[in-house]
Amino acid sequence: MARTASTMLELGSQMPEFSLPDSDGNVFDSSSAKGKPMVVIFMCNHCPFVHHIIDVLAKQTAHYEELGVSVVGINANDVANFPEDSPEKMKQFAHERGITFPYLYDETQETAKAFRAACTPDFFLFDADHRLVYRGQFDDARPSLPTPVTGSDLTAAVTAVANNKPQPEGQKPSLGCNIKWKEGNEPDYFG
Repeated sequence: MARTASTMLELGSQMPEFSLPDSDGNVFDSSSAKGKPMVVIFMCNHCPFVHHIIDVLAKQTAHYEELGVSVVGINANDVANFPEDSPEKMKQFAHERGITFPYLYDETQETAKAFRAACTPDFFLFDADHRLVYRGQFDDARPSLPTPVTGSDLTAAVTAVANNKPQPEGQKPSLGCNIKWKEGNEPDYFG
């Protein structure tokens, strides 16, 4: 597990369009959420950083959806080398953890690259025009810290976008496990 921070994609960036399957083979197309704000979460099944926040994340994202904000999770890990992140295991993980949002599989890792995703979890919030208004952490909680998991950073951002208010200042990068890139498929945005 390499501790990796978000790349902090430039605010105002247009959301990359994507069309990805969930673990049942149903395809989610990002264009189906046009005109609605959207949270995109890069995550996986086995990451201790994801495990640390997942119960609160599942509850908070249900609240975001009540506010009219779409939510999707995307797993881009190399499942050949990390079989615990396979689509079959994704379905089981979502069921066990109460995840109600679409949990999608990015087999080619091209969607992760388009977002400049770096870690799990990595959060991106887009407004109704699908322009990036927030990227970074869920909150200050980490597996190695006693800080309680609240989701305060992302929730403040979602609440602001749902109410057409300015975003809170001081967005902090997320920190988590690096995305498990396929050999030879590592992105060039890490310098």
